[in-house]
Amino acid sequence: MPPSPQPTAVAYTARRIARHLRWMRTEGLRRLVEEDRLNPVERAGTALAKRRWRRTHGVSPGQARPVYVVGLQRSGTNMLMRGFDAAPEFEVRNENDRRVFYRFQLRSDETLTAVIGASRHAYVLVKPLCESHRIDELLALPGPAPGRAVWVWRDVDDRARSEVAKFGDSNLRALRGIADGTIGDEWQGQRLDGEARALIGDFDYDRMTPHTAAALFWYVRNRLFFSLGLDRRADVLLSSYDALVDDPEAATRRLCDFLGLRYDPRLCAHVERRAPRRRPLDIDPRIRTLCDGLTDQLVAHHG
Repeated sequence: MPPSPQPTAVAYTARRIARHLRWMRTEGLRRLVEEDRLNPVERAGTALAKRRWRRTHGVSPGQARPVYVVGLQRSGTNMLMRGFDAAPEFEVRNENDRRVFYRFQLRSDETLTAVIGASRHAYVLVKPLCESHRIDELLALPGPAPGRAVWVWRDVDDRARSEVAKFGDSNLRALRGIADGTIGDEWQGQRLDGEARALIGDFDYDRMTPHTAAALFWYVRNRLFFSLGLDRRADVLLSSYDALVDDPEAATRRLCDFLGLRYDPRLCAHVERRAPRRRPLDIDPRIRTLCDGLTDQLVAHHG
């Protein structure tokens, strides 16, 4: 299968600017600043707190525990990352961190392990969403401290609505590429089993809406949690965005227990508590049935 052509630096930058402008028009400047952590005062305060922690409590290089936040884009992972960034014992490497990522994908396993090994924090929090299908391999990377992974999922309709608002028809284009064999080595087509590939190949993408495509992509990617056997691993925690906004303290305590971290109210102080409300989109009935079934599985596993 031929590799997919990569956009030039100019084209890639132009695409990112257009995406940010679309997001700002639909969600507002405040959301953009909050999501991309663009407030310089907040960032400076966080950096100072971490520097103080390293000076007084810093661990020796090579002792940090890697924690991978994975799942699917537009599932609330930024909210989780922002909360744990408030804990000074965490070194946070988000997907726009150029030391570890290139165009939101991990540079190499060697680069990742080198950055983790050099850290003087107790935890290194990394968000390789494009490598969610490799989380079992990332957890197997060598290191003195065993890693942990948090797979974050969100209501399919809310996620699809957010995906289309920010990324347009990107999921539709990816699914079409998988179906017609032109996806190349892009991450969207990696480690899909025969059942998933057969399902993707059974639709007409010239007639599919972006929201229906986003729902199908939600199904295919979140299905990996079970098809890769992550539901049977003690080092992988399924975390619900909807549970976090419904009860921030309870959800954060659950995460802290999993990581062996003392609960601190600052970890969820930024979360606005609200009851999740389901607002179904008009999507293909067959895909709706699949998503509802997977939702039941995720809810049952989350508990």
